[in-house]
Amino acid sequence: MKRNFLDSIKQLKNYWWYSFFDTWGPISLTVLLYLGVRHFIAEARYIPSGSMLPGLKVNDRLIVEKLSLRKRAPFRGEIVVFNSPYSFDRKLIANRQKKLPSNFQCSLITFPLISWIPTLSDRACDAYIKRVIAVGGDRLLVNANGAINLNGKSINEPYVQYFCPNKPEFNLCRPISRTVPKGYVFVLGDNRANSWDSRFWPEGGLLPEKEIIGKATWRFWPISRFGKPD
Repeated sequence: MKRNFLDSIKQLKNYWWYSFFDTWGPISLTVLLYLGVRHFIAEARYIPSGSMLPGLKVNDRLIVEKLSLRKRAPFRGEIVVFNSPYSFDRKLIANRQKKLPSNFQCSLITFPLISWIPTLSDRACDAYIKRVIAVGGDRLLVNANGAINLNGKSINEPYVQYFCPNKPEFNLCRPISRTVPKGYVFVLGDNRANSWDSRFWPEGGLLPEKEIIGKATWRFWPISRFGKPD
């Protein structure tokens, strides 16, 4: 009698385990596979603002590839996605009212569906997209209109249509003159008149290469503008 009872308990446990695995096993595997691909290989991102107009528009969807920049430094002209300045700029961090979130916490906060809950958002977990203008060793001059002089030469930027206005009373842009140290890049939005980028970060505006998530390689939405971002 006792043995039959123990056998019944064992069968119940096996049934519960197999039922649980049949239901949640595929879901768990899918989530783990998604997280692995997202962390190491590529992920989809959308454009939340107009800082990269006219080439990238609000709500464009992009594939951000992560493998190539693990092996090399970014090139001038590449469009990169990187961690929020609120996570690495020391002056911005000093102004925080709460502890800086960990990478794990940011992974949860930015997970699809969860990321749409406004009460859980944190600016330190955001990602930004800008264009690399200067790399380590470059001598850079950005004038009040947002035009570039790099290593003593004026740079033609066909992707920029919106420069800062000439009238000082309407111009919030900042001229910059500096040499970029090794291990850092200087980034700007293509919409020079409306982009919070290296010109404005309080610690000095340099983006550490280690904070770069990946480079924008393909626009997959909207279908009408499917292709590589300019």
